[in-house]
Amino acid sequence: MQMIPPNDAERVAALKQYRILDTPPEFEYDALTELAAQICGCPVALIGLIDETRDWLKAKYGLPPSLIEVPRDMQICAATICQNDLVYAPDLTKDERFKEYPNVTGEPYARFYCGMPLINYEGYALGTLCVIDFQPHEISPAQREAVRRLANQAVAQLELRRKLFERDELLRSLDDAKNAMAAEQARAEELLHTILPAPIATELKAKRQVQPRHYDLATIMFADFMGFTRLTEQMQPAALVQQLNQHFTSFDEIVQRRRLETLKTIGDAYLCVGGLPEPSRTHALDACLAALEMQAYLGRWNLQREKLRLSPWKLRIGINTGPVVAGLVGKRRFTYDIWGDSVNVAQRLEAAAEPGRINISASTYHYVQKLFETEPRGALEVKNKPPMEMFFLSRIKPQFSADAGGTTPNEAFWQAA
Repeated sequence: MQMIPPNDAERVAALKQYRILDTPPEFEYDALTELAAQICGCPVALIGLIDETRDWLKAKYGLPPSLIEVPRDMQICAATICQNDLVYAPDLTKDERFKEYPNVTGEPYARFYCGMPLINYEGYALGTLCVIDFQPHEISPAQREAVRRLANQAVAQLELRRKLFERDELLRSLDDAKNAMAAEQARAEELLHTILPAPIATELKAKRQVQPRHYDLATIMFADFMGFTRLTEQMQPAALVQQLNQHFTSFDEIVQRRRLETLKTIGDAYLCVGGLPEPSRTHALDACLAALEMQAYLGRWNLQREKLRLSPWKLRIGINTGPVVAGLVGKRRFTYDIWGDSVNVAQRLEAAAEPGRINISASTYHYVQKLFETEPRGALEVKNKPPMEMFFLSRIKPQFSADAGGTTPNEAFWQAA
């Protein structure tokens, strides 16, 4: 009788999906074997699952606990899985199919066998439910039908097991998807807080929009590099962008430390503002301190370039204090920006500055004159504007400075602010 199904590799693969091999005994399976033995009046009943080499006993009745598996080629059950219906042999010694089997001619000298293949919903015979006797035995058609039904119950238990595993895997997949979504949302929120001021990012997340706001007073700083076009002609593009990025990154750090908001960079120009989105009493002072630090940073940078006989980077800065409107623009790429004549004035002040100098308006001068040294420049002509009064910002006054260069405020500075 055939011992190996033609689809045995696929059958074994299907069996392993149930993850049942070598698991502890379970009451549901033990109860089925006990019931089968009682119904058929047999001393032995078992549920065996057959892989590549063995018939592993998931449940057994009438066999010693230490017996957990039998070599596949010794078992009548190995032939049973090649069938699609009940195998019934009242006297194995007279059955041409089985009389030469080792467990018939030798121990345990089986004489009766009735087994049903455990065929799953895909049609694979995973193993058998069978009853065995050690003397010839007849059972009625009703008893044979009971063996079929008990085998079906064993298959139902196996399918329930697989569905539970599939459910657990689905739940794990859902958890993984939720975790991935949460991580993606966290990254998106982190990016949002990187490109937008924290209050604006919070409002956008909560309301899906940001209400434009008018600010009576803010201080705008506009800076750019003089002679940048000449630098572009002298340097490799990659090196140029790398150095520009290094400068803007340093500016960002200074601006953040001084409680200003970086708004944008346009080519070699840098725009930031103080006093919004959260109002600040010291925004004019903060902007002037940031401008001094930016020039001091670039001065140190240029000293190194001079040693290498390289052209310096020369920064011009314009600062103005006045009213602005601030809001969010864009849908796919958000930009927090400001508008108003005060912004245009800051840009005109930058254009009227000298390389390496900080040019401030009369309105900014009004808020910072007590704490900073300045040089009056008088009223100067600017593009598309009437003459404007300007001042060069030189340094913090010595009595308010913590360093000789006049870029770092001391405690007296903030007490007088």
